[in-house]
Amino acid sequence: MVQEVRIARRTGFCYGVREAIDKAKVSASAGKQTSTLGQVVHNEGVIRQLQVAGVRSVDTLDDVNGGAAVVIRAHGVKPEVFERAEARGLEVIDGTCTWVIQEQRQLQELVDGGYTIVLLGTPKHPEVVGLLGFAPDAIVVDEEEDWVRIPSRKRMALITQSTQPPWKFEKLAAYMVSKAHELKIVNTVCPVTIRRQEDTLETARAVDLMVVVGGRHSANTKELTRLCSIVGTPAIQIENALDLTDAAAFARARVVGVTGGTSTPLEDLREVAEHILRTGGTPEIAKRATELASAALDAVATPAGRTTSLPRATPASVA
Repeated sequence: MVQEVRIARRTGFCYGVREAIDKAKVSASAGKQTSTLGQVVHNEGVIRQLQVAGVRSVDTLDDVNGGAAVVIRAHGVKPEVFERAEARGLEVIDGTCTWVIQEQRQLQELVDGGYTIVLLGTPKHPEVVGLLGFAPDAIVVDEEEDWVRIPSRKRMALITQSTQPPWKFEKLAAYMVSKAHELKIVNTVCPVTIRRQEDTLETARAVDLMVVVGGRHSANTKELTRLCSIVGTPAIQIENALDLTDAAAFARARVVGVTGGTSTPLEDLREVAEHILRTGGTPEIAKRATELASAALDAVATPAGRTTSLPRATPASVA
């Protein structure tokens, strides 16, 4: 039975997601009619919280009333989206992750340099769609079977969606060496993604079972689950604590690790930890589930793990 739960160090929202959420909250709290272009995060609980705060999610700019505020999520968008929003008189709040902005600039430089560009990414992923606004002729490839579509050219460049696994980027770079006389490799894998994977591996090596929390269709969450299996640690992937319906899953685990994808708030990880301790722990541990889960969360001592960058309101500031 479970005696301890450990939460991976650098987890919770990545800073890009966190900042986009905060900008939406600030706009709504200022009394502005605020929408996000697409769901700002793939987490139903967070979306509900934003709706309560007055922030709605829309699919297109046509769904935003003239003069209202629209938040660009961390994935970024095509340049033409900004132009169209300005033409419609919308207040654009740019929540594009600073890493993605840098990625867009580097991609534009490659286009200006005349390179044939290969973009490692998931087709139709919001970040990839936004990047193609800077390089519409880029060749998008994802899984290894796609790579046969890469032509041979004199000058080629390789760039990647920020949340792609580093090992896949490295493997594709090696594959492309024989495809070009001049090959420029721009490593745009997000360092936060890399550190999160490193900390997940470190935790997985020290526990009997891992619980990975994140969206079912989240690529970075699936990669965390895959990494756990590589080190030989069984892993359960869930969206939230409600998915943990079988207490028997923890029967042979004394120490359980918990980690989360970039769209998973720390509150969700604490709830998962508490649920594990309450349902899978010894009777003594189950009684202290709330206390022990909070202690496990407190041990995640890194700014990257904060769920929000906004200061808590004090009675004076509210007044």
